[in-house]
Order: sequence, then C-alpha cells, then structure tokens
Amino acid sequence: MIRPFVLASAVALVGGSALAHHGWSSYDADKMVKVTAPLTGLAWENPHATAKVAWQGRTWNVVLAPLARMEARGLTREMLAAGQPVTLEGYPRSDGTPEMRLERVTVQGKVVELR
Repeated sequence: MIRPFVLASAVALVGGSALAHHGWSSYDADKMVKVTAPLTGLAWENPHATAKVAWQGRTWNVVLAPLARMEARGLTREMLAAGQPVTLEGYPRSDGTPEMRLERVTVQGKVVELR
C-alpha cells in the first residue's frame, strides 16, 4: 500500500516539473518578428533548445523546439553553430523582454517549420 506521504510527494514533484515548463501565453502570437543575423550562441538541450542572436542593439534569447522534433525535420546542431547566418521567424514576448518563440528557421537555404 502506498503511504499518503509518498503519494503526496510524487504529486508535488510532477506538479513542480509541469510548472517549470513555461507556457506560450507570454508570447504575442499576433506579432511575427523576422530576424536575419548570425547566431551568437546555442544550447542544444531539452526541453527546448535555445539560441542567442544580436538584434536591435540587444541580445535576444530564442526558444526553439525539442531536439527530437528539430532533428526529425532535418535541423541539426551543426547547422545552428555560433556565427552561422540564419533567418528566424517567431513571436516576441509580450512584456518586452528580448526573447522570441521560434516558429521557423531558414539556414543554409533550408526552411524548417518548428511547430
């Protein structure tokens, strides 16, 4: 028999993990941003890869898709190396934070849909 404390602890851990994964409601889905610039950084990790790009005098954080989805669509880590020129299309954060949720990337002449 599972003790109530163990069950409550498991529920709390799962709930905490769900809260740690951000939702998309903080991005302005009515305003598409298109940036063409070289990447300045990349973190190839789950739950979402992230990149950095200098645009409009600020360093923007770019939230990509999960690794499995990107790789299944033909987008590899090597294609997104720092210094690689790319075109990024996505939604900016509603609060003005220099961050975007990426919808598509064009790199080396290839367009990859991420959502």
